[in-house]
Amino acid sequence: MQAMSKESPTPASCVSDLLTPSRSLCQVPGGGKKRIFELIADVIGSDVEEFHPDELVAGMLAREKLGSTALGNGIAIPHCRLSDCESPCGVLLSLSSGADFDAPDDEDVDLLFALVVPSEATQEHLNLLADLARLFSQSAFCDALRSCRSNEALFNTATGWTTGSQ
Repeated sequence: MQAMSKESPTPASCVSDLLTPSRSLCQVPGGGKKRIFELIADVIGSDVEEFHPDELVAGMLAREKLGSTALGNGIAIPHCRLSDCESPCGVLLSLSSGADFDAPDDEDVDLLFALVVPSEATQEHLNLLADLARLFSQSAFCDALRSCRSNEALFNTATGWTTGSQ
């Protein structure tokens, strides 16, 4: 998995550190949480050696049982820590149809940023979640992601974003 910089990243640079083009998927079909987590596991598994997809699915489902990872406004940041994860990584999905993530505003989710971190990375996990939540709370950023029509555009928009980007 791609390594993170030791410097304190801005929310937008956090996405650049976590994503790769192959882990940015635009307009994928929605579905239930488990199906979406299986897709996320497949995406990471195709990019990372010695990865156990079943552990990711179980970890994400267990985290959802503690409480929804949906932020509202169609956004969710599902996340978990895994023992076979060497460095933090992410998967960005835009969904062609919304998925029920038990959001606080009862809206279906159509943008997801899945975060996977090493088991021992407790503080880093919290810092990354905070950065991602700040970034995805910007309506202009989310609108720009929703307007993307290709995986490449989704990746470039997410990783090239700066406050005030249009």
